[in-house]
Amino acid sequence: MLYSLAFKFILSKLDPERAHHLGMFAIRLASSLRLTKLLPKIKTRSVKVFGLEFISPFGLAAGFDKNAIAIRALGELGFSHVEIGTVTALAQDGNDAPRLFRLKADRALINRMGFNNDGAEVIAKRLEKLRSSKKALPIIGVNIGKSRVVDVFDAVGDYETSARLLAPWADYLAVNVSSPNTPGLRSLQSITALKPILKAVIEQSLGKPVLVKIAPDLADQDVVDVAKLAVELGLAGVIATNTTISREGLKTPKLQVESMGVGGLSGAPLNDRSLEVLRLIRKTAGSELAVISVGGIETKEQVAIRIKAGATLVQGYTGFIYFGPLWARKLNRI
Repeated sequence: MLYSLAFKFILSKLDPERAHHLGMFAIRLASSLRLTKLLPKIKTRSVKVFGLEFISPFGLAAGFDKNAIAIRALGELGFSHVEIGTVTALAQDGNDAPRLFRLKADRALINRMGFNNDGAEVIAKRLEKLRSSKKALPIIGVNIGKSRVVDVFDAVGDYETSARLLAPWADYLAVNVSSPNTPGLRSLQSITALKPILKAVIEQSLGKPVLVKIAPDLADQDVVDVAKLAVELGLAGVIATNTTISREGLKTPKLQVESMGVGGLSGAPLNDRSLEVLRLIRKTAGSELAVISVGGIETKEQVAIRIKAGATLVQGYTGFIYFGPLWARKLNRI
């Protein structure tokens, strides 16, 4: 209730990216002051998958903590795992602002951030320092993507560099070839382009689980082909799905949406397609692959539906913006 009022009267009035930075500061401050330790313990259902034990099925998707600066604090807020990034081999500023927009009527976001991050070398050192602290941490996934200045034809070496630098400090690696905000990136979802990237990342993974993250905009047959490739290469799993370029079925007025420009749409409108893709992957791959289902999750009931449909784990991001800091605890409590 308190967060709902704060969002309605304060946070929603701020530029979305500024509000995000303010929220990150507040989360880190609450952790450093040990305020998160005052939260009552909740009973959760643990999940063991690809050799890792997750205290609960629900975690935070990539995009929220791009630079691995709030992992411990986010774990204290109830996320069983935190997927950082997307991290690129080369540091980059991302696209020009404004690049993040709220669609409040749809409980959705449009972003064209463009993989803004500190780069794999800096973030690897940050993760090394965090690991050396020996403090309790959630499972850490590291989502890696292509550096903007690197041509798609040179993508293999770029992903390989990121994997080599980050694998020692990651619990799992997620290969992102599905953001709509890096030119040419989604072309890497074709089997011909994707296979050498995944093989290169596996070679640098130090045996850590490797997953691939795909777009909801893929045709069904392409989803099937990626699932088959994942099984063929022995990947740990598939993360389904990233943001969408579709603008169908939105409540926000069309002209308002158009004024926001290009970018990936996340939030409630993705629920149906994300669930469809999950079911398609599970039908194709059987029980051989883990599937992390993400897209449109808001409620505990939706988490249960995803798990019943075959999800091994579930992630969210946009719901965190709309429902506040206790959201993950509500979804993970049994």
